Amino acid sequence: MKATAVVTEDPIPLSPRTRFRAAMILAMAADALQIFVFPLFAEGALSPADDVLDIAVAAVLVHLLGWHWEFLPAFLAEVVPGVDLVPFWTLAVLNVYRKWKQITITTEESREQHPALRDPQGS
Repeated sequence: MKATAVVTEDPIPLSPRTRFRAAMILAMAADALQIFVFPLFAEGALSPADDVLDIAVAAVLVHLLGWHWEFLPAFLAEVVPGVDLVPFWTLAVLNVYRKWKQITITTEESREQHPALRDPQGS
């Protein structure tokens, strides 16, 4: 009997910028589908596909970026027929990115003002 080695690899951790880039591409693609492709078909027949797309996009965005309150109004607006012609997913991801960037800059400024280690000799 031949023994096989089981390789368990942890997923490669993505940087926050990579996560935001992937989230933005997903949001823009979903909004483009809803604005340009789905209105070409009958609303009643394609509405389930539109709803499935919104649920999938919401799940992936929460997986990539974590839970943010911006996703809830975007999801609710995307479910309403006609209102989904506004790129709410893209706007939600942009708003989350703006907040993340602001927190990152504030944290970096705080570190510069209060260094963790000070020179004990004062030079």
